[in-house]
Amino acid sequence: MSLQTKLGDALSLEKPWSARESWRVFGIMAEFVEGTERLECIQPAVSIFGSARTHPDHPYYILTEAIARQLSDAGFSVISGGGPGIMEAANKGAFYGKSPSIGLNIQLPHEQRHNTYQDISQTFHHFFARKYMFVKFATAYVVMPGGFGTLDELMEALTLVQTGKTRKMPIILVCSDFWQGMITWFRQVLVQEGCISPEDMDLIQIVDEPDQVIDAIFRYYETSGFEPSAAEQNMQLNL
Repeated sequence: MSLQTKLGDALSLEKPWSARESWRVFGIMAEFVEGTERLECIQPAVSIFGSARTHPDHPYYILTEAIARQLSDAGFSVISGGGPGIMEAANKGAFYGKSPSIGLNIQLPHEQRHNTYQDISQTFHHFFARKYMFVKFATAYVVMPGGFGTLDELMEALTLVQTGKTRKMPIILVCSDFWQGMITWFRQVLVQEGCISPEDMDLIQIVDEPDQVIDAIFRYYETSGFEPSAAEQNMQLNL
């Protein structure tokens, strides 16, 4: 078989894949458009992150449910990843509160099932479209104990706020015993090595009680209000 024939065969194999990739862009666009339109009415909202593997009888689950219920009764929609564990606890607490419970579900080959405590349920195929919604509509982030996914969402939130790609807002870590080792490492390694500035640590708050979460959010916004300014709205367009 000649080289020209081999190249022709290779191109013929690539063409369907290339076409699929091109059409995939429209699916991504649809997720952004549909998600934005469905969630436009939920503000102010708080995004809660945490492990999918936490059982309903675990103290972290019970604490998350209490936090979400207080946030909901205080007028905040609560956004979670829509799955089990901490996500379910967040949706459950909000579901029985006064404000909407939002589930941003993701299609995964394992581990993710949709919980039933969602007033608004939106399913995504792409992680990045889903993560955009967590950021775009958040007034604050509440980060419960979790694994790689939780750490990924926390680090993205910190990066976006630190770099000015989204507006500053409370980033609240709950359960000091769980997070203290990471915070110590941030200070002793990242700050000392000059990888982050000392003031970057001010982006993070650590609390242990539901009341402290609510107080931290209201204290942060007591002078500015929850509605983003015109400059912050323009900033979100470049998110």
